[in-house]
Amino acid sequence: MKVIVIGGVAGGPSFATRLRRLNEQAEILLIERGDYISYASCALPYYLGDVITDLDSLVERTPEVFKSKNNIDVLVRHEVTAIDPATKSVTVKNLTTGEVFQEKYDKLVLSTGTRALLPPIKGIETVANGRVLRNVTDAARIKSFIATQRPKKATVIGAGPAGLELAENLHALGMTVTVVDQLTQVAFPYDPELAAIVEAHLTEKGLKLLLGKTVVEIQDAGQTLCLNDGTVLPTDLLIFATGVRPNSELAATAGLKLATNRRIIVDEKLATSAPDIYAIGDVIETKSYITGLAVPSLLASAANRQGHLLADIINGADWTYHGYIGTGIAKIFDLTVSFVGYTEHMLKAAGITNYKTILITPFDHSYFYPDAKRLNLKLIFEVETGKILGAQAVGERGVDKCIGELSTAITGRLTVFDLPNLELPYSPPYSTTRDPINTAGYVAINQLKRTALTIKVSDIPTTDFATAFFLDIREADRPTMGTVKATKNIPLSELRERLAEIPMERKVYITFRKGLNPYNAARILAGNGIEAVLIEE
Repeated sequence: MKVIVIGGVAGGPSFATRLRRLNEQAEILLIERGDYISYASCALPYYLGDVITDLDSLVERTPEVFKSKNNIDVLVRHEVTAIDPATKSVTVKNLTTGEVFQEKYDKLVLSTGTRALLPPIKGIETVANGRVLRNVTDAARIKSFIATQRPKKATVIGAGPAGLELAENLHALGMTVTVVDQLTQVAFPYDPELAAIVEAHLTEKGLKLLLGKTVVEIQDAGQTLCLNDGTVLPTDLLIFATGVRPNSELAATAGLKLATNRRIIVDEKLATSAPDIYAIGDVIETKSYITGLAVPSLLASAANRQGHLLADIINGADWTYHGYIGTGIAKIFDLTVSFVGYTEHMLKAAGITNYKTILITPFDHSYFYPDAKRLNLKLIFEVETGKILGAQAVGERGVDKCIGELSTAITGRLTVFDLPNLELPYSPPYSTTRDPINTAGYVAINQLKRTALTIKVSDIPTTDFATAFFLDIREADRPTMGTVKATKNIPLSELRERLAEIPMERKVYITFRKGLNPYNAARILAGNGIEAVLIEE
């Protein structure tokens, strides 16, 4: 059996090495048009910021290592220019010599990934100080530019998590960094209440954020950016982090079935529409493990696992790919941001409306142990069943643990009704006696059973701001929180004695505060015949 793999980085090498461990007789050829076959692409921003100083350490395997250790043939700087499913052959071009030749296959695996999606900006073709960061070669070029040109001002176009990682690392080199994005929030697709925390932190760290703005023209070979509001922004270094598009042209010309987003459609065996051709990684569209809907498969971790699974399938195992959950994480200065499954942005785009959300702000470990910090955790779940649809978290510590636990819960088909029963490790330096995941379950159940109702500020009816009663339950020595002006402040410690001050004929909201106190206030009011709604921010 001869197996050809097109594309390196995560999925392709994972598949090839796993197949070799399973099958010593298979002939395996891996073809990559770039300079490197296997490297840690997610670590490249940290190389720019001098957190990682040895670029070679990010190259996980060389062609020589693949051959000597795994008996896998590798061709770098070679591009597959055509696939002929009828003859089961590919046309290959040597990008160094120009030589063109054919290779036959029994099985073909496409792991062609994505490439940078550059916006249609006037003058973008003239840029001399601009770069994208997609691979080791890009990282080396940017690093060389920084070393020789010593830029003082850097601009990152794109305020998604990848752009913010780049901005942080350029800032660490002493540059003044501006981030421009056409959206009005950072860190999309995180939801606005989590993104607002990240935005405040970025501003505190000294980044300049130009949100809701676009670059309409680039002048002076990239040193002058003209924005749609008339702003003229000088810059010495320009980095594009404006998204990606799938490298699916090869599949399209071969007649493989593509989705409307141009990704390759695969089935539960990761097979394409053509016999003996499979696809993995960022280039494919698969199904959501959570909803069963079609979704793109993103992130190196998913590609790696798909490659491992596909090797077993091609070697004869009767296994299936159960679908993509989607779990990501990023370091943004002192904060960690992480998600699993769907955000509200994504649910709305998919037309899913039968869900509820809760936002809790527990401490990351016991409050009495030094340096406890608030953890902001949002949980999204289905109304009818309590099925977990997604979660997001932002904080300084404990974020990765919470999202990892929820990803495991989703994989195990647990619902919010199961979360209070999870027995999670506790010690004061690491967690709380009631883990944040347990607390999220309790609060979600309260929502479903209408024990405590919550609402986002944006969902409060306009008329209610004029007619409702907004109760602030903070104690006298505590600062105000949130954006909603209170009608009256009645400290929680005095609430039972001052119930007569709350009008029974008006709708009652409890203004935003972190912690358990708003819920306790709602239960006191409910026990006395007053239904109150907690405001989330």
